[in-house]
Amino acid sequence: MLRCPECSAEIDVDEDEVEEGEILSCPECECELEVSQTHPVALNPISDDVDEEDDEEEDEDEEDAEDDDEFDENGDLVEDEDDEDEAEDEDE
Repeated sequence: MLRCPECSAEIDVDEDEVEEGEILSCPECECELEVSQTHPVALNPISDDVDEEDDEEEDEDEEDAEDDDEFDENGDLVEDEDDEDEAEDEDE
């Protein structure tokens, strides 16, 4: 008999039939559990928080990529045409 690492509820699973990497669900707390090893069977909770943090980091990386300035081979800042148009508008 296996126990949920989150709530210690019993999980009715045939330990000879589970495979490493298989995803199980706790009947009590509904936590998703990954089989990390088979002899003896070990379960690790799969955290939704980790997935959300990864998504946030990807979003931040995309935003940073949009804000990156471009430099030429001499290391000088290359201005976008949009930036030049805005500068001309400000001068008028």
